[in-house]
Amino acid sequence: MKKLVILSGAGISAESGISTFRDAGGLWDKYPVMQVASIEGYEADPELVINFYNERRKQLLDVKPNQGHMLCAELEKYFDVTVVTQNVDNLHERAGSHNIIHLHGELTKVCSSYNPNNPKYIKELRPEEFEVKMGDKAGDGSQLRPFIVWFGEDVPRIADAAYEAEKADIFVIIGTSMNVYPAAGLLNYVPYNSDIYLIDPKDVHIETDRKITHIKKGASEGMKELMRMIAGV
Repeated sequence: MKKLVILSGAGISAESGISTFRDAGGLWDKYPVMQVASIEGYEADPELVINFYNERRKQLLDVKPNQGHMLCAELEKYFDVTVVTQNVDNLHERAGSHNIIHLHGELTKVCSSYNPNNPKYIKELRPEEFEVKMGDKAGDGSQLRPFIVWFGEDVPRIADAAYEAEKADIFVIIGTSMNVYPAAGLLNYVPYNSDIYLIDPKDVHIETDRKITHIKKGASEGMKELMRMIAGV
């Protein structure tokens, strides 16, 4: 069975109604990025940051996976699929994908403020527990913080993602500007004879000499076309 790796970004979840960060009208327009997505912002005003992610979690309760997510999961019938996502939502999981690497953390989890990547203190929140309050403690006594990779922090799963990219017979980029590193660098790990597809309704500038088949559609329509091209369905 051929290995297929999907690199997904905010564009796939935008169709479900989740605000993107970078587009006009996105979350970065409403909040200074370093205020809510950096360790410095968190240390300066932890309550503001915790409440920002409480709101993101609350929004997640009201949205559903879209057809783009569903078709990523359906590809598992035809290929050995790994989804590498820059998104922190759980829509790939809810759509039925099984092998998912979250590069930038997971919105439904919280962790230690002292040691965010210590698995002993990472906790999955049930939907009814979406609200974290100041004073809620991790097992090591520190404030529970969002299990999110903020600017300036290491991306602990990038090595896992690179390992998967190295095995890809087919590499699919969907809904990402390819501006965010180290995720954008994963293309450099894909074998030279592999097929590469880009699903995005807009032009995306990618620094590469690789042949990329651009499906100029949104996530759901683009995934339908990809299914026809590579799985014949």
